[in-house]
Amino acid sequence: MADSITPKSTSSRDSTDVAISVRDLRVQYGTREILHGVNFEVPSGETLVIMGGSGCGKSTLLRTLVGLERPSSGQILIHGKNFAALPDEERDEQLKKMGMSFQSGALFGSMTVGENVALPLKEHTKLDDSTIEIMVRLKLDQVGLSGFENYMPAQLSGGMKKRAAIARALAMDPEILFFDEPSAGLDPIIAAGLDELILKLKKAFRITILVVTHELASAFLIADRMILLDKGYVVANGKPEDLQKNTNPRVRQFLDRVPEPEVAAEIDYLQMLTGETAPDRR
Repeated sequence: MADSITPKSTSSRDSTDVAISVRDLRVQYGTREILHGVNFEVPSGETLVIMGGSGCGKSTLLRTLVGLERPSSGQILIHGKNFAALPDEERDEQLKKMGMSFQSGALFGSMTVGENVALPLKEHTKLDDSTIEIMVRLKLDQVGLSGFENYMPAQLSGGMKKRAAIARALAMDPEILFFDEPSAGLDPIIAAGLDELILKLKKAFRITILVVTHELASAFLIADRMILLDKGYVVANGKPEDLQKNTNPRVRQFLDRVPEPEVAAEIDYLQMLTGETAPDRR
C-alpha cells in the first residue's frame, strides 16, 4: 500500500488542494549536501517558479521532484502521497501523470516531430495508431505547431523545438507539468511567446506547473508563487509581489542583478587596465 501522508501546513488548505508538498527535503551527493531542508507547497492549478543563481540547487531540486534523484531525507508529497516511498508500480503510475519539458528540448533527432510526441503514448498506452495520430495532431496544435508532425527536429528553430518538447510533455494529459529553463537560449520575442503558451496551458487545462528559470521577466509574468534558492536553502517564498518587497540581502542581490564581490572586483580591475570608469552598481 502506498505511503499516504497528510502534509503539515500552517494554512487551512486541505491536502487534496495541494499538488506538491515538499517537506524538509535534503539531497546529498557523497558527503556533500546540496539541498538543506527545503520546504514549499504548490496548490493544484497554480504555477510555481523556482529561481536562483548557478549552483544554487534548483536543477537538483527539479531532478528530485521528477524522480531522477532520490532524496537523502525529507518528503515529496504528490497529492498527499510520499512520492519517493511509493512502490515501483505506483511510482511509475504517478510518473505517467507528470510531464517534463527539458531545457534542450531533448527531442530524438532520428525521429520526426510527430514520432517524438507519439512516443509516450506508444510506450504507456494501448491506443491504436490512428487514435495516437489524432492525439499527436491535437497536441501540436495546442502548442502552435499544427502541420509540423512530419518535420525532423533539425528542421525546426530553437523556439519550435521547445514547443515540440512541450507537446510531447502534454501527450499523456499530465496533472503536473515541469519546465527546465523554458526560455534559455531564445531571443526575447520567442521567449515571450513561450511565456504566453505556458499561461494559455494553465488557463485551458488547469494544470499545476513548476518552472525552473533564471529569467526574471519570464518568472514574474507566469508565476503565481515563487521561491528563491541560495546555496541549497530557500531564502524567499511567496507571491511575486512579496518577492519584490523582500529586503533579504541575497534576494535583493539576485533581483537587482548585483554581482558577487569577487566578480565586481575583477570588473573594476579590468576597467582600470582599460582606463574605463566603473559604473555605479548601487
